[in-house]
Amino acid sequence: MSRVLVTGGAGFIGSHVVDRLLSSGDDVWVIDNFDDYYDPQQKLSNIESHLKEKFFHLSEIDILDKAAMKGVFSEAKPDLVIHLAARVGVRPSLNQVQLYEAVNIRGTVNVLEECKRIKCHEVILASSSSVYGRSPKIPFSEEDDVDHPVSPYAATKRTLELLAYTYHNLWGLSCVCLRFFNVYGERGRPDNIPAMFTQLILSTKPIPKFGDGTTRRDYTYISDIVDGILRCRRKEFGYEIINLGNHHPVSLNDFITTLEGIVGIKAVIEQLPFNPADVPVTYADISKAKRLLDWEPKVSLSEGLRRYVESVGI
Repeated sequence: MSRVLVTGGAGFIGSHVVDRLLSSGDDVWVIDNFDDYYDPQQKLSNIESHLKEKFFHLSEIDILDKAAMKGVFSEAKPDLVIHLAARVGVRPSLNQVQLYEAVNIRGTVNVLEECKRIKCHEVILASSSSVYGRSPKIPFSEEDDVDHPVSPYAATKRTLELLAYTYHNLWGLSCVCLRFFNVYGERGRPDNIPAMFTQLILSTKPIPKFGDGTTRRDYTYISDIVDGILRCRRKEFGYEIINLGNHHPVSLNDFITTLEGIVGIKAVIEQLPFNPADVPVTYADISKAKRLLDWEPKVSLSEGLRRYVESVGI
């Protein structure tokens, strides 16, 4: 039995990772501060079934609390740390730069410091496709220049990658930074486009459409992301950055049309100007994930949206 510590383990991606770890017989330790970025009750609902499990341990602490972090890491003594806790969202980061810097950068330092202290050498960290910014080269490759982030959120995720490399170089931590591309699915955050647009369509409220609808996103279903995360276990890469995306970007217009077909209701559109923090496309080159992890996505957008809509009882 392995001991695995998951930061942000009550959140959207984290709770799905914990599902898989518990089903595999791991001893799972979760850190989550249940912040109010969205209703904390949703996170409690995410882990309701976990609380009944013998090998599930929950610590309601903040990754910025060094003393509390030291206590949990000392008790858990994990073999693997999966660092998913973060302040998320491109647009909110524009008005909360210091908060994003604190949680996503200083919080990551605290996680890496604890891994170094207890000699847990295997760390998987959540980065983001946002680090690619407005790169004109598509699909996005891990070898591309990512030194021009267009949002504070993107800048913090790029910093996370650099910190991981530093801890690998100086202290031998095996760090894999996974660049997630537009993750969606059951338990998705209410500000995620699939969740938000579904609720707006059902309530006949307008969908905010920024720009002309030609922006494209590489929507990646949650089960594919979890599979990619867990395929990184025990690889001893040293240091790697790997894209996890669907490799099939879809325009906003086509996304809305697909969702309308699944829900059976025509959307009301609120036309808005293009947001300067947005990027025209996200598009993952997944050749590295195929080569190193034997991973590729299995769920199409239409199938993933159908599963999501069914999960919310529609």
